[in-house]
Amino acid sequence: IMRKIVLPEFQEYLRSKSLVQEKYIPFYAQWASKFLVFSTSNKTLTRDLLVQKFIDYLKSHERIADWQVRQADNAVTLYLNQFQGNKVVSIASQDHIIKPPSSSSDVLEKMREAIRIKHYAYDTEIVYMDWARKFSLYLKHVKNKDLSSSLGSADVREYLTHLALKRKVGSSTQNQAFNALIFLFRHVLKVELKDLNKSVRAKRGQKLPVVFTVDEVKLIFKHLKGLHRFALEFIYGSGLRLKELARLRVKDADFGSNLIIVRNAKGDKDRSTIFPESIKPQLRKHLEEVKELHKKDLKEKYGEVYMPDALSRKYRTAAKEWHWQYVFPSAKRSLDPRSDKVRRHHISGRSIQDAMRKALKKSEIPKHASVHTLRHSFATHLLMKGVNIRVIQELLGHKNIETTMIYLHVIRELSGAPESPLDSLEQEEEEEKDENENEKE
Repeated sequence: IMRKIVLPEFQEYLRSKSLVQEKYIPFYAQWASKFLVFSTSNKTLTRDLLVQKFIDYLKSHERIADWQVRQADNAVTLYLNQFQGNKVVSIASQDHIIKPPSSSSDVLEKMREAIRIKHYAYDTEIVYMDWARKFSLYLKHVKNKDLSSSLGSADVREYLTHLALKRKVGSSTQNQAFNALIFLFRHVLKVELKDLNKSVRAKRGQKLPVVFTVDEVKLIFKHLKGLHRFALEFIYGSGLRLKELARLRVKDADFGSNLIIVRNAKGDKDRSTIFPESIKPQLRKHLEEVKELHKKDLKEKYGEVYMPDALSRKYRTAAKEWHWQYVFPSAKRSLDPRSDKVRRHHISGRSIQDAMRKALKKSEIPKHASVHTLRHSFATHLLMKGVNIRVIQELLGHKNIETTMIYLHVIRELSGAPESPLDSLEQEEEEEKDENENEKE
């Protein structure tokens, strides 16, 4: 029996609008009340980050069931978006709880916290933080400002223009900076950027991907050995991105279904791709060695692998189970910078890239290529064998067929080029020469 009615006005609102069944109304009010109390110790966060952090806080408690977390999420959403609306009332109001940052370092720390609350990948955190620091240096040296100054769209437009005209960055690099600054302004500085289309944008025309011929792939593999050769063969055989290979778990190499399952790929999508028969014997042997390494880690009181937040809550013991381990683990254990736990992370993409660069140099192939070129080659070689382009789209995980169709242009470049007029001219001269010699005879 409740001695005190919690948030009576909110309860009456839910009742009058018939938004929640009568028996659940007191519980909705309790969750909203807990959120308000939680907000008092998180006064630096914008409203959406505050809600996300509150839900994460509930998820971290073993005694709070999943259905209760969902109920709390619904309660807070109703409280903020419908009951409060846009009125500036109570401690949950955004304008009241947020304190302005006092320095650039304060802004950067808040940005790091916001990225982690949003559960962005660690690689994204590194990239976004790097661009925020570069923007901070630009403000300091060019505009005599810092990140805690009153900033707006004009500052971002000028910086993007600076990147395009002075730094000569490519379109993808400028877009990366653009996304990082959008995040900074929206989630940390509470400024919605407008009219950014007036900035000078780096332009990129259509460029064909670099592709190896089949003979070039064979030549590269001849200059590789051991784990690096195996990893690069895997990428070429399945069309994986380098990160997808590194993050592959034991359970996702499905020998029974003859598929490689790619989880949380680009666009946060899952897909399946080809499991090459030729790598299966080596993969079985490799996994036996990895399993022994995992047993050694467990014996030494380690053996816990990184798990996404939702999975770590749902399967609390899964992090130490064999089938969740990485197929390509790192040779050494390391400290996870987010959780401060010592874990065995997956193999470094840099070491595979280095091995690829050395093999290219030894092969003397005159192409500006990388590990990703093997993925391009995978798609192109399948097309040349007559595989339907829609099938290749699914294997690569492309959202739009237009992205996959670029490989049709590559094939035309490789095999469908018309005869050069110079060759025709030389052929005609040869024929005339032969005719003249025949007449003399």
